[in-house]
Amino acid sequence: MPPKTKYDKNAIVKAGLEIAKEKGLAGITARSVADQLKSSVAPIYVNFATVEDLVEAVVQRVFGISRELLEKQEGESLFENIGKASLAFAREYPVLFRELSLQPNPYMESYESLEKVMVEALAEDEAMKDWTPMERKRLLFKMRVFQMGLSAMVANDHIPLWLDEHEADELLMEVGDDVLLAHRIKRKEK
Repeated sequence: MPPKTKYDKNAIVKAGLEIAKEKGLAGITARSVADQLKSSVAPIYVNFATVEDLVEAVVQRVFGISRELLEKQEGESLFENIGKASLAFAREYPVLFRELSLQPNPYMESYESLEKVMVEALAEDEAMKDWTPMERKRLLFKMRVFQMGLSAMVANDHIPLWLDEHEADELLMEVGDDVLLAHRIKRKEK
């Protein structure tokens, strides 16, 4: 009889991620992961105290993938890189994008904590150094509304046929430039 295959945490998390890509995080059960691994449920419980611990490990892997997508971007600004990474994630992981970005869940940071980090980062931008925090917050929110909307359309396959991946990225940048220009004009008018 051949020796039993041993599964480490990494293999189990990878199997959980494959399930989550198709069925969402709720699809991760001890049985579904065992079926994916072609094993019994024993390896899951040897490596994770609970299925919730496994789901948390899968979520952390998803966040790692998200960070990798952000690091791969070669845009000129943080806005550009975040927007393009969001579109890439929505394309590659539509089920997880919808679940983590569009539905309430315990895994995502509050908008306020994300906003705080982003507003501070924008203060480093030479063009926005003299802007008030509220001006940077409003700009960030406007950009985020469009970026999230476009990403949601991508994740739900609600994109017009004429808008391919490259054109979606260009549209993201075009609207970002338009919003930034409008904000600058409004500042001058005050």
